[in-house]
Amino acid sequence: MKRSLLVMLIVSTLIAVPVFAQKAPVLQSVAFTCQDLQNPFFNVMANAVKKAAQDIGGSKVRVMVQSCDNDLNKQSQQIDDFIAAGAQIIVVNATDSNGIGPAVARAKAAGIVVIASDVTAAGGVDATMTSDNYQAGVITAEYIAKRLNYRGNVVAIIGDPNSSLDRYFGFRDIMKKYPNIKILSDTQNGHGRRVDSMNIMTDLLTAFPHIDAVWCINDPSALGAMLAIKQANREKEMFVVGVDGSPDAADAMKQPGSIFAASAAQDPYYMAYHAVEVGWQVMNGKKPANPTELIPVKLITQDDVRAGYSGWPSK
Repeated sequence: MKRSLLVMLIVSTLIAVPVFAQKAPVLQSVAFTCQDLQNPFFNVMANAVKKAAQDIGGSKVRVMVQSCDNDLNKQSQQIDDFIAAGAQIIVVNATDSNGIGPAVARAKAAGIVVIASDVTAAGGVDATMTSDNYQAGVITAEYIAKRLNYRGNVVAIIGDPNSSLDRYFGFRDIMKKYPNIKILSDTQNGHGRRVDSMNIMTDLLTAFPHIDAVWCINDPSALGAMLAIKQANREKEMFVVGVDGSPDAADAMKQPGSIFAASAAQDPYYMAYHAVEVGWQVMNGKKPANPTELIPVKLITQDDVRAGYSGWPSK
């Protein structure tokens, strides 16, 4: 009887002890892997990741930034290195949206929060922050079609196999509406790089004696195409359109007689900064109501540059 009373007393005492809330997490380590730090767009993203991590975790938070140089195997290894280094949040700017899936899955299995930024990523990311890439393709294609009066020859320089190709799909779908616009080429991959795209454009200029407009997956590709056109002395024949709305594109549009006509402007700083914010929310048990955030883009023309547009915000 005495033993039963003792057991009851111990149980009642345990029940009476207050249950303390679980200790809140502390942000100590954030990682970012991107397609190519040679592109200013991704430098802005890297700076945003660093700033967001420090705003949340303080000046001592560790921030790891890596460029995969458009190499899927290299990016997969970077994610494995981030896992080994104890990253709590990984922001992934995938060079191959599907190919990066296994590496993302390994990070998730290790208990790491993974946020895709700028492009989608397979493997079970916690959230995705990306521009509306399809919209970017639509508005740039409509600009080209209208400027050509819905008739002419167009070439397109595309990019790597990630969701930024939605820009091309938007472009393609609009061009299908206009049978008098002929797409001479739309399979060449400039990898989003200026030099690669310049070389491709040089070949296209050799292959096609008359081109009216050039559509490019991003601004570095458009700038590279523009350089090739200038070198061939064919500036009076065609104009170039890109995607990014970058400071470099704005500078190019300012030049007298520029053939860089328009770009769909993104906001790389917001995409990356908000990716860390959302990752921190997930760490604290707050899953986003909408795991995929599509950020609208805006067409920027030479008129907008003359009115004061100078490129996406850097902070």
